[in-house]
Amino acid sequence: MAEKMKGLIKKVVVNDATFQNESIEPTYINFFFGKNGSGKSTIAKAIDDPSALEWQTGVNADNYTILIYNQDFINKNFETYGDLKGVFTLSEENVETRKKIDETTAERDVVIEDGKKAAADRDTKKEELDPLLTNFQATCWDNTETVRKAFEKTQTGKKKKAQFSEAVLSGEHAAVHHETKDIQELYDVAYDPNAKSYPLFKKSKDVPGRYDLSGASLLSKSITSSSETDFAKFMKALNATDWVKNGHAAYVGHSDKKCPFCQQKLPDDFEKNIKECFDEQYQNDLLALDAFQTAYSSKMSQILTLLQDNLSDVFPKVDTKEYEKKLAQLESAITTNQRKIAGKVDSPAKEVTLKDTDTLIKEIDDLIDEINKQTQVNNDIVSTKHDKQLECLKMVWEEIAFILKDEVAAYKKSKKDIEVAIKTFDDKVKELLKKYKELEKKFSDLNSKVINTKMTVDSINAHLLDSGFEGFSLREKSGVKGVYEVIRENGTIAENLSEGERNFIAFLYFYHVVRGSLSELDTGKDKIVVIDDPVSSMDSSALFIVSALIREMLAVCRNNVSLKEPEFEGKYIKQIFILTHNAFFHREVTYNMVRHYRYVTFFKINKKNNISSVEPCIRESKAVSEDDKNYNPVQNSYSALWEEFDKLDAPIPLMNVIRRILEYYFLQLCGYDSEELCDEVLVKNKEKFAVQVEGGMPDYTKYNLAKSMLKYIKSSNSFNDGLHFVDESIDVDQYKEVFRMIFDVMNQRQHYDMMMNESE
Repeated sequence: MAEKMKGLIKKVVVNDATFQNESIEPTYINFFFGKNGSGKSTIAKAIDDPSALEWQTGVNADNYTILIYNQDFINKNFETYGDLKGVFTLSEENVETRKKIDETTAERDVVIEDGKKAAADRDTKKEELDPLLTNFQATCWDNTETVRKAFEKTQTGKKKKAQFSEAVLSGEHAAVHHETKDIQELYDVAYDPNAKSYPLFKKSKDVPGRYDLSGASLLSKSITSSSETDFAKFMKALNATDWVKNGHAAYVGHSDKKCPFCQQKLPDDFEKNIKECFDEQYQNDLLALDAFQTAYSSKMSQILTLLQDNLSDVFPKVDTKEYEKKLAQLESAITTNQRKIAGKVDSPAKEVTLKDTDTLIKEIDDLIDEINKQTQVNNDIVSTKHDKQLECLKMVWEEIAFILKDEVAAYKKSKKDIEVAIKTFDDKVKELLKKYKELEKKFSDLNSKVINTKMTVDSINAHLLDSGFEGFSLREKSGVKGVYEVIRENGTIAENLSEGERNFIAFLYFYHVVRGSLSELDTGKDKIVVIDDPVSSMDSSALFIVSALIREMLAVCRNNVSLKEPEFEGKYIKQIFILTHNAFFHREVTYNMVRHYRYVTFFKINKKNNISSVEPCIRESKAVSEDDKNYNPVQNSYSALWEEFDKLDAPIPLMNVIRRILEYYFLQLCGYDSEELCDEVLVKNKEKFAVQVEGGMPDYTKYNLAKSMLKYIKSSNSFNDGLHFVDESIDVDQYKEVFRMIFDVMNQRQHYDMMMNESE
């Protein structure tokens, strides 16, 4: 677990005013926050008291200068505005130094001229890029006119030459050739606002139920009675078996036991003789034939109905002419067969052969397979319309890339040749600039060997002007080396400055003291800086400049412990203490500092029952794998949201915090409207939220969760569908992961990391 890095002063013991032996263990950079009267000034004074300090072993306190900005500093240095002590660097001035300054100035002038020429050559070469791009844009536009117009809806946001060529050059789509008809087929459905799904045709096998058609074998068999009675032989001889059977069936029960033709009384054994004429096999065959007729009519009727119903809602691009022709042939064949079967039933002894319907039905089923393939393609596109639009768009842009691949290659080569030439000139410019900076540093070092009160005066006056203090300025006091005067515009010494003006000038003076020294003899010592409430009575512009200067001091102090490229040169500030009661100023100077746990510490000054105490703002680790962390005792509402986000472990309140962060940052700070934000995340980056599942469809849980988060912020006045997705069964870590992914796809990960570090 990381430990704090102790500063040169490793302990301050405060035993004055309302403090009772309060021990403070500072690091390199230390921030103290406390309300007025809590004891800040007492701590600042203690750091100036050698008896209150404990230094690192081996450190000689005489090698360091402790500089404290507080009310005592202001009073001591500003009793009169007519005599401000000078701020010096080094003071050794001689003829040799002046000669070197002149030589350096001349060399610098040559470098400046060479740099101007190299920059001009570079800029001239850069001017070749614009016409090259213009010609390329025109070529791209003209060569793809047919494709662009044919598939116009895939060109949204790319309908100008510049936008179009930029998309071509992005390399987002590979050069792949696609047949126009394939793209057209997909485009016509995917981008048709009226496109819909159509039912697939049913096939003959989809007819429900089971049918016994075994009686079909009786059609080619002559069904006759096998009885040997005299009456039966008589009927066979007359070939009247069917006639008698049908007549008996039609008139029995209505004849009053008389013959229906001659009206003579029938013999008493007539019914017995009739029954004997028709044996059991004959009766069974007739029953089987009747059953076949019923089953055949029922099945064929259902097949016809099913096949005809297929035509009730047909995909318009399907050609059904052949299907309808075959269906008519089938209907005709079935009608013929039903007529033949009826004839067989009427005359069982008659042999009949049915027309072939099985072949027709198979041909119709084969046609249905082809029709369903076309219909299914349409339905698949409609069911995943958005995805198919993306697929179509990809195909179109791959075709465009294929058409333009040679033009793109030629443009890139020409552009690269120009850029190589530009880089050659630019490298020369940079080399000369580097040499110029070296000469500037040499010039500065040489100048530092003379007393340079004027540079300090110019710097302070520049800061005064930047902050809006136009009524007075500083100048060197005539005849007195290293002394300044605060003068009005009319040349008189300034009097009756406001407290804010007085404090601001005092701080600018202090800032230059930190960078330089208070006397010609006090040179080369590193500093320990203490700043006690520097922004009292200052307006916002002065406060801003003071905050910026303090951040510079903090950066210089950080150079002692940070291995990164320094933001400001120098390591002359070895330890720094900032004390304030102003929350706004505190937030300004502590920006992005909370994450540097090892060498930065925040302290909160408390006062209760007239006893003051100092509390380090550190959150102790809760697990073996975690580290202790700083926290800032002063937070704005936005930072507080991030801290709440980091702590929450319940989905409902977490979603509310997520909404507020997304709404404030992306809508209010970044300037997106909700529709733009949804489009960037949910449309352009949808696949980044998909989790591929081996052997199955992608898992879009994260995408749906992101969609819920963004729809949540669409309207601040009403609830919407996004609320319904919040599900306590989903792991809170997944909520936080998706929230982070939104910042990733919006290229705002740096902000996410910064706020998470600060909230931690």
